Amino acid sequence: MRDPNCIFCKIIAGELPARIVDEDERTVAFLDIAPATRGHTLVVTREHVADLLSVDREDLHAAIVASQRLAGRIKQRLGADGVNLVNSCGAAAWQTVFHFHIHVIPRYEGDPLRLPWIPAQGDADEIAAAAAQLAGA
Repeated sequence: MRDPNCIFCKIIAGELPARIVDEDERTVAFLDIAPATRGHTLVVTREHVADLLSVDREDLHAAIVASQRLAGRIKQRLGADGVNLVNSCGAAAWQTVFHFHIHVIPRYEGDPLRLPWIPAQGDADEIAAAAAQLAGA
């Protein structure tokens, strides 16, 4: 399925230009035009689905495998010191293009990119309550 109004679908169809760096039967990977760091790549599914909650499991698997492949290539060829994989699911989670994708973000020692929160010890009772709600099927 393809959404004629989706920028990623247009890139996959060759209607919009992109720096494609990897592709297979289920995914296409191209450089982000607003990169967080040098080599920031997006791995998108060929099939149009809005987000993580609606992506087919086989496409999700293919996207993760492609992200791993690109992470290795980024470390080897661009000299990255590390890699972040980021998926945003929903507007509240900063998703701006509603076509499932994974950001493969190279990290370099001293780069200015910072996480959006500062990890700190959580409330043990709240952690336990959340665990109880999430446990099981």
